[in-house]
Amino acid sequence: MSRIIFLGDLHGNIVATEAMAAHIKTLSPDEIWFLGDAVGKGPSNCETCDWVKENCGHILKGNWDEWICKSYFRRDIPGDIYAKENSFFYNQIGEERIKWLDSLPLEDHVLISGLNIRLVHGRPLAGLYQGYDSDDALRDGFYSKDRSIKYDSIICADSHRPYVRSLHDGYSVNTGSVGNSIGVPRAHALLVEGELGGKELSPISFTILSVPYDNQKEAQIALATEGLPLKEAYAKEITTGIYSR
Repeated sequence: MSRIIFLGDLHGNIVATEAMAAHIKTLSPDEIWFLGDAVGKGPSNCETCDWVKENCGHILKGNWDEWICKSYFRRDIPGDIYAKENSFFYNQIGEERIKWLDSLPLEDHVLISGLNIRLVHGRPLAGLYQGYDSDDALRDGFYSKDRSIKYDSIICADSHRPYVRSLHDGYSVNTGSVGNSIGVPRAHALLVEGELGGKELSPISFTILSVPYDNQKEAQIALATEGLPLKEAYAKEITTGIYSR
């Protein structure tokens, strides 16, 4: 039986990322999949981007990754509001990381214990799938963007709240967020145990990882970072779990 970690939404929060990384080491996973949003919101985007690149074998692009990349390539357009809003982030991470992020795919799939599972961040390719959505709304995520493929289940990120929902024809699962959790202000990720690459139906388990970290330390780093956009809102989010924007 394989152990696969799925995680996403680091959002420049290096304190939470390091806490999750330390916990992951104790689990000795066979693979680590990253489902998008290495950067944006927090102050330590070089560090979280590099952690993903160095530690994850499969990597997707998220909506913030996409937004910051597009802003970088639009930076010379006079008066472009999006480029201006994201200038802190693309200036911090630099051209090499921008080009790497921009090269990442938006979706993938994996076969575990006979289930062909769609992997996607959520936005910009798909929906923002929430744990309280209707079965029909969540089932929409089982389909590829062009609707040519229907998968057996989906694992996504983006909503910043972890959940496992069983539908009548599969599972809708969310990793939660490592660096910007809504609700319980811990670092969250997903451990899946099953037969990686197995074509026959066999047991599979989904375990939400909930890791405490020094939220106040991360908030202090953010508040001391010159030029970080909306840093007071970010500090409130990571310490309370209450979304500010």
